[in-house]
Amino acid sequence: MSESDHFDCDLFVIGGGSGGVRAARIAAGYGARVRLAEEYRVGGTCVIRGCVPKKLMVYAGRFADEFEDAAGFGWEVGTTRFDWAALKRRRDAEVTRLEGIYATNLMRAGVDVVADRAVIEDPHTVRLVASGERVRARHILIAVGARPVKEPAIPGAELAITSNEVFELETQPARILVVGGGYIAVEFAGVFAALGSRTTLLHRGDRLLRGFDPEIRDALGEAYAKRMDLRLGATVHRLDRQDGAIRATLHDGSTLVVDQVLVATGRRPNVAGLGLERVGLDLDAAGAIPVDRFSQTAVPSIHAVGDVTNRAALTPIAIREGHAFADTVFGGKPWAVDHELIPTAVFSTPEIGVVGHNEDVARALHGEIDVYEARFRPMKATLSGRDERILMKVVVARASDRVVGVHVMGHDAGEIIQAVGIAVTMGATKADFDRTIAVHPTAGEELVTMRTPSAIKRPVGVG
Repeated sequence: MSESDHFDCDLFVIGGGSGGVRAARIAAGYGARVRLAEEYRVGGTCVIRGCVPKKLMVYAGRFADEFEDAAGFGWEVGTTRFDWAALKRRRDAEVTRLEGIYATNLMRAGVDVVADRAVIEDPHTVRLVASGERVRARHILIAVGARPVKEPAIPGAELAITSNEVFELETQPARILVVGGGYIAVEFAGVFAALGSRTTLLHRGDRLLRGFDPEIRDALGEAYAKRMDLRLGATVHRLDRQDGAIRATLHDGSTLVVDQVLVATGRRPNVAGLGLERVGLDLDAAGAIPVDRFSQTAVPSIHAVGDVTNRAALTPIAIREGHAFADTVFGGKPWAVDHELIPTAVFSTPEIGVVGHNEDVARALHGEIDVYEARFRPMKATLSGRDERILMKVVVARASDRVVGVHVMGHDAGEIIQAVGIAVTMGATKADFDRTIAVHPTAGEELVTMRTPSAIKRPVGVG
């Protein structure tokens, strides 16, 4: 065997997030010799400073509504007080516990985990930066995720934090400005408002959540305008220090004085200093690593999964891509992830759950469509008195009767859409929905009791 044929391992995974961990464990299960390098903490964005700790904060914020609503049901609730330090301590402890589980599962699978930064030297060689060790691998998997960015660049941007640093705040800001209109901005603005911070959510667009159903976007905007200071069509011109606080000067010359500014305007693939230029891997227009449907790059021995490929920046997608990669390369069972119908949730308050296409995309793909929708006051609100509405929409391709999109805004929308996602992924038709027995009384029963398409004619391209 020549020197060039010698490999120290079958798979070297760069990045210990959801996609990398899943790929490593599955590959090791097939008998592959696997090493994984993670320079920060095993678990990645989702576990350490993303989905998990964020949703724990969402839960914390929703108790405020529960306390208020209880009175309508005969409960006498005394004085309530929120303790930021207690939440942070317990949240961080849970994150540490989960990190330990991830590390233990890798160890039990036989994966050699290295706490170091790894860079690519050639198509089969990875260098560990701290130790200087060079490892030759038959296959290299890049699973380094994405990083938050402060865009566009403005004077004083260093005074703001991102969705990484927000979890490090030792005290709750009394006044906070959240900049952005996507998942992260919407969710954190909802959290801080619910926990009692005077919250301003500022977005340059005329609606939140670009790409979502226009009516869902409008309904969320209306709900948020009641919960916080929502400013659409606005941008920040500069940030300055002012008496221990931060003064934000807006595009129109007006100012806001707050204790903290959270910029959540986007994330970019985390490829800086990875060594891609050494192997001739060019990035696409979004700065992501191009791959084929099997997650292989232009270099046959190098693969990439998760947010670094910018296909669908969601943790469950990274996990499935990692699994598919390992099955394909090491298990002899090739398959690729279908990125068309992806159930997803936005943990705003009210919550949003979506699977499939909005009206505009559905028309472009399927031609004539029928749209069924229901707006109603949830049963709980009849006694609590809360000003709350639920919105549900079902989008149907007329020619096939197939349900190609479901959009829900309201309590537990994420849980609802997970179950509905199974039906939509299986190709359920509107007739299948109609013959499903309703569970009464629930909000979800509306999805199987809507009989008449909406008469509203919506122009293509709205929003």
